[in-house]
Amino acid sequence: MSIRFFNTLTRQVEDFTPREPGLVRLYTCGPTVYNFAHIGNFRAYVFEDLLQRHLEFRGYRVDRAMNLTDVDDKTIRGCHAAGLPLAEFTAPFKKAFFDDLDTLRIKRANHFPEATEAVHIERMISMISTLVEKGHAYRADDGSVYFRIRSFPNYGHLAHFHLEDLRDGVRVSNDEYEKENVGDFALWKSWSEADGDVGWESPWGRGRPGWHIECSAMATGILGPELDIHCGGEDNIFPHHEAEIAQSECCTGKPFVRLWMHCRHLQVEGSKMAKSAGNFFTLRDLMEKGWSGREVRYALISVKYREPLNFTFEGLAGARSALQRLDEWTARLRETAGPETSESPIEGLEAFGEALDDDLNISAALAAVFETLRLTNRRMDEGAISPTEARTLLKWLVGVNSVLALELDSENISEVVEDLLVRRAEARTSKDWKLSDTLRDEILAIGWMVKDTKDGQKLSPARAPATTN
Repeated sequence: MSIRFFNTLTRQVEDFTPREPGLVRLYTCGPTVYNFAHIGNFRAYVFEDLLQRHLEFRGYRVDRAMNLTDVDDKTIRGCHAAGLPLAEFTAPFKKAFFDDLDTLRIKRANHFPEATEAVHIERMISMISTLVEKGHAYRADDGSVYFRIRSFPNYGHLAHFHLEDLRDGVRVSNDEYEKENVGDFALWKSWSEADGDVGWESPWGRGRPGWHIECSAMATGILGPELDIHCGGEDNIFPHHEAEIAQSECCTGKPFVRLWMHCRHLQVEGSKMAKSAGNFFTLRDLMEKGWSGREVRYALISVKYREPLNFTFEGLAGARSALQRLDEWTARLRETAGPETSESPIEGLEAFGEALDDDLNISAALAAVFETLRLTNRRMDEGAISPTEARTLLKWLVGVNSVLALELDSENISEVVEDLLVRRAEARTSKDWKLSDTLRDEILAIGWMVKDTKDGQKLSPARAPATTN
């Protein structure tokens, strides 16, 4: 069965074939590092991680670039407000971003280009020069260089509007704007007092790049002029990705991207996420409330990327419960499997893989996993699972988790919990049941449940309370 994805450009589900057999050139828009990334951002990053992992699961090599926007309107305003040089202002947010990737088990891209790196600034200036030479860009009275959108007849095809709807003579200098403000957009912004120390020399004087040219320069400079897949949130479709197509294709003369994939917005408890509404969360906010990165990942990954995601604390509790079921099932399989004695064939991945082949249908993929869990749990209750079958299922889980990355990480068990477990074992040996119960409650408060079995104490993540906020 072929892999099929929805293409934002054509509005159709299409068979996916990379330009070079076996290799997928993937570009994903990364964070603007003026603050900590929020869970809406991570909805996109987790979707892109699932995409990469599934492509690799199907045997493709993925060469992925994910940019860091460290110079734009927002970062410049932020560094001035903080009274810090731009690089010093953005550094902690860059570090926090990579920490968050690790917490959510998001694979590192092959490349993390930063817009302020000299090699990328040079490429931006080179691309802008080419666009000026070809008549696709011009220098305006304010010294800035703008892209002439009328020179690119396909402008608007990704967002599905027409050049005939646009007004002539309109220029947009802001990095972000709405369709109603559409017009020639800035490629190079001439220096102003508001920029302070931020700026680079160019053929058009001192200034800085516009947001859109940054991604075009970094994507084509690293992955080449033709990409297989370009991803982002649906808010990137216009103006950012529309502008990327125009300037890249006018510069290189080649189709920029074969497949565009965008995920839908995330809401929190049914409302648009906003600080003023009190429902704005970073990953750090959620972890301070006692949720783990694995639980947040499950909640973000469990709804198909092309469907809106309503992020709720009830949903997080459901993620914790589902993960506990997986953990308990895995533990039962390990107990049944015993020591490895021979290689056994891996079967049963078909339904899981084929669901993800169908435009990353995560609902069907998870359903395949939990149906396998239900059926095999029943067979283990009946004593009808052999050690060989259990080992095969454990190998099946390795394949599943190469894509979903939901396995229990024993390293998450802190030294504090391990110490409490030792003390509790000693209390039970001494038949000090009161102390044993007290220590069990202390372990539960940290987020772990203890189950006493014939083989000793078994840990699993605690279930969330019914109402948590």
